[in-house]
Amino acid sequence: MKVQILQHVPFEDIGSMADWLSAHDAVCSYSRLFAGDALPSPEDLDLVIAMGGPMSVNDERDHPWLRPEKAFLREAIARGVRVLGVCLGAQLIASALGARVYPNAEKEIGWFEIEGLPATPGEVSDRLELPRRCRVFQWHGDTFELPAGVVQLARSPACEAQAFQVARHVIALQFHLETTPGSAAAILENCRDELVPGPWVQDEEAIRAADEATYADANRLMVQILDYLAAAGNA
Repeated sequence: MKVQILQHVPFEDIGSMADWLSAHDAVCSYSRLFAGDALPSPEDLDLVIAMGGPMSVNDERDHPWLRPEKAFLREAIARGVRVLGVCLGAQLIASALGARVYPNAEKEIGWFEIEGLPATPGEVSDRLELPRRCRVFQWHGDTFELPAGVVQLARSPACEAQAFQVARHVIALQFHLETTPGSAAAILENCRDELVPGPWVQDEEAIRAADEATYADANRLMVQILDYLAAAGNA
């Protein structure tokens, strides 16, 4: 399995996904866009993982690599390459597919529940099914409109658009299921200034208080999503 990881800042890496990729003998390459790395052709890739970052997808003046990254994601999706977007990565997928990305009414930072949505008539029969309730790690201020033709998978009281899928090969998650204690500590260290009190912003103590079972449940759900994408194959 040939995997390309799109990384936007050095402190947001793939977390618990590293174990799954290793178990599946994945050959992983990085495009560290913040360091000026080039993007490959998506033609020979099996999976693209677009990770998070504190910037907005609209910050093309400050981060000129955002424009070619969106074009890369658009081409990969059109070619049927499996694509997983996490937080900023999900917003980039939405933007690449023509949807608007904009500030959410409230920032959502910390461990909060999302609601997995049931299938509706006419949706693909093998859609990804998320749990009706699950606790996930959030760290975002932006949200997005759902692109045309996608299947919405989840929402939360603070943010309506939490997850969607495109056909069988693209999953976009506003939240972080790959979070480990180490990766949570890294984002706290680098983004602590964003912990401004709000209805959906936990303080550092509450974020660090998440127990081992909370991380394990989130990581297990990430494995299920990676398994789902692996079973899809390239369209």
